[in-house]
Amino acid sequence: MGADQAVRVPATVVEERPSLIFQVVLDTRQKVLAHLAGGLKRNFVRLVPGDRVEVELSPHDPARGRITRKIGKAE
Repeated sequence: MGADQAVRVPATVVEERPSLIFQVVLDTRQKVLAHLAGGLKRNFVRLVPGDRVEVELSPHDPARGRITRKIGKAE
């Protein structure tokens, strides 16, 4: 794994914040701020608290990430 490669992990949306930023909780119970990736914005994907998503964590700041896809509702 190179220094510039991001890590993709599943997470759950906890809170919606202004400017399409979401607070998500990883399966390791770590809280991360994440924004929507371009493809999700273009296709008008809506997220609500409780949705399961895939987050791509930044290699430079693991407390920030990008939501790359919606997996579904949390059980």
